Amino acid sequence: MQVELGGRSFNIKRQFIDDLEKYNSVAHVKALKKALLIFHSPVDAVVSIDEAARIYAAAKHPKSFVSLDRADHLLSNPEDSRYVAEVLSAWASRYLKMDQMPNKEMEAEKPPIGQGSVIVRECDKKFTREILTQHHRIISDEPIALGGADLGLNPYELLLAALGSCTSMTLRMYANHKQMDLQAIRVELHHSRIHAEDCAGCEKQTLLIDVIKRDIHLTGNLKEAQRARLLEIANQCPVHKTLQNKIQINTNLID
Repeated sequence: MQVELGGRSFNIKRQFIDDLEKYNSVAHVKALKKALLIFHSPVDAVVSIDEAARIYAAAKHPKSFVSLDRADHLLSNPEDSRYVAEVLSAWASRYLKMDQMPNKEMEAEKPPIGQGSVIVRECDKKFTREILTQHHRIISDEPIALGGADLGLNPYELLLAALGSCTSMTLRMYANHKQMDLQAIRVELHHSRIHAEDCAGCEKQTLLIDVIKRDIHLTGNLKEAQRARLLEIANQCPVHKTLQNKIQINTNLID
């Protein structure tokens, strides 16, 4: 099913509708037993202030309501999206469980990191890891079912994210340079193997083939020739080329 939100088209599945019917109720909001932060804009043409007020009234404390002056539903203005991210980050930090907070090493001063380098260090004695770059910090983890805390993307998801973001950036750069009417890009990726198979078949690793399925959704007034060219460009993104090339990894133990 295709719906229009804020002038953009989105494909949704039946599960999305079922989830709305199941979870978008006063009874469910009352039973959350979680801190809740609600953002709403008085000029939002998609969700009314009455709906936001209904959710806020049903929620138990602690709860907060932030009015987003002049923001649209999709936060299409970068200033609005940055403001929401900053407020959300500061607000949520108060309610993070202590057993999910990083360890002392993670809280320590960030080590010097050069451009193009990454440092990965432990947050616990399981799977939660802190990933540091020169200017950014993210968390990597494994699902709870596999012994992790599910606080971040797992390694395969990070790999797919690298390919997907590089693909999208490369397409956008080319489309802008050629002045194509490319309004939106969405890249969906899936890795064919699961972690359990990786571990169970360790002795047969050389017989296995990794397959990444990449679906690219392009929105805009594009001719077939332009779409075909964009597909060629997607296959030329730097991360795509790196993954297809023979990769040499030199590993050293450092005292």
